[in-house]
Amino acid sequence: MKNLPHVRPDRLVRALRRAGFVIVRQTGSHVILRGPQGGVANVPMHTRRDVPPGTLRAILADAKLTVDALCELL
Repeated sequence: MKNLPHVRPDRLVRALRRAGFVIVRQTGSHVILRGPQGGVANVPMHTRRDVPPGTLRAILADAKLTVDALCELL
């Protein structure tokens, strides 16, 4: 298993869209995406800094993606 990459929210949304996720809606500063396997990702867009590691792990768990899969999509 690889270490978590440092990724900004906009790059994370692009990577998720490459994985087949579609943007369902945006509520305030959070973008909600639904994946092909039924996973749902809620990405906070209110910062230009990297997504914190704990938040990124939670997003990947909700989206049913692995760290390796995310690294390939980036």
